[in-house]
Amino acid sequence: MDISTKEDIAVPVERVYAEATNFDHLERQIMRRGIELRRVNPEGAGSHAWHAVFNFRGKARSADITLVEEAAPNLLVYRSVSDGLEVMTRIEFVALSRSRTRVAMDLELKPKTLSARLMVQSLKLARANLEKKFRLRMADYAQAIEDRLKRA
Repeated sequence: MDISTKEDIAVPVERVYAEATNFDHLERQIMRRGIELRRVNPEGAGSHAWHAVFNFRGKARSADITLVEEAAPNLLVYRSVSDGLEVMTRIEFVALSRSRTRVAMDLELKPKTLSARLMVQSLKLARANLEKKFRLRMADYAQAIEDRLKRA
């Protein structure tokens, strides 16, 4: 199952990319949402891997998230594994002009177990609602980045 969206931000691509790779800031934002997050091997050079614990559908779940590909300032690819579900998140940054950037995010959900397959199937049934929420979250995040970087 694939979900994708894109948003335009009135900020140069280098600044948007720098904001998207400010991992300390992102970690704080995630933890404010009630997700327990810790870096894996925080002392290691280039360590961009995390272990997250969160509630989903009334059940405590965990995920291992790894930055698997990075091509500054145009691409970030994360791989997340949680309870038999693998999620590849691809974030592309495209300079539309000197002061405008398009951010495209694609999620690819790959179930590896029967229970993960059932969960993805239930998500497919609610696909329109899920895509709407995803687009709204992405728009809010893009607006927050734009506001924060314009003030700086």
